[in-house]
Amino acid sequence: MKAEIESSVRQGRIIAIIRGFAPDVCLRLAEAYAKGGIRLVEVTFNQKSPETWKDTATAIRAIRERFTGTVRVGAGTVLTEEQLSMCEEAGGEYMITPNVNAALIRECVRRGLVAMPGALTPSEAVTAYDAGASFVKIFPAGSLGPGYVKAVMAPLSHIPFLAVGGVGPDNVADFIKAGCVGAGVGGNLTNKEWITAGEWGKIEDVARRLVENVKM
Repeated sequence: MKAEIESSVRQGRIIAIIRGFAPDVCLRLAEAYAKGGIRLVEVTFNQKSPETWKDTATAIRAIRERFTGTVRVGAGTVLTEEQLSMCEEAGGEYMITPNVNAALIRECVRRGLVAMPGALTPSEAVTAYDAGASFVKIFPAGSLGPGYVKAVMAPLSHIPFLAVGGVGPDNVADFIKAGCVGAGVGGNLTNKEWITAGEWGKIEDVARRLVENVKM
């Protein structure tokens, strides 16, 4: 499974980030992403609201069951082993974090899941990769810009980087050109007005634009 997920990330390049929606909406979003060509979805844990963690796990399970073999799903903002376990038990295949927790990365790898921790500095990136991360996400990439990513990658070309935070259709290609293997994207992929209005086609169009813009 680990090799399959790593291949999916390198080939698909885009991970759609879902944050703060009920399981039924998450499922509908995943369908729009799939129609637009996105094959990786991250459903995030809300650290301020532990009572919603079960909903996150439910959404992960629903996406996994509905799109088995089509869409790969994992958990985002994983900060604890408890959340890692909830992801694993729900059928999630990878964890994404905003930080570097070497012990959690090693535990994730031990369980056979793919770890994609977030890092800002070269030291953090090396620590994450040495702990077993398959990919290291530069976060927040949008605030730092492609130039920062390119500079960090110059001495660390052996580490596969993802750009996350402030990345969208208009700048995703710049991060791929800078050397990132992929990107995590939220933004209009979870536009609340479109969701409320049932305008799933608009979300599908954004997904399609992202997929087209990372073809190199």
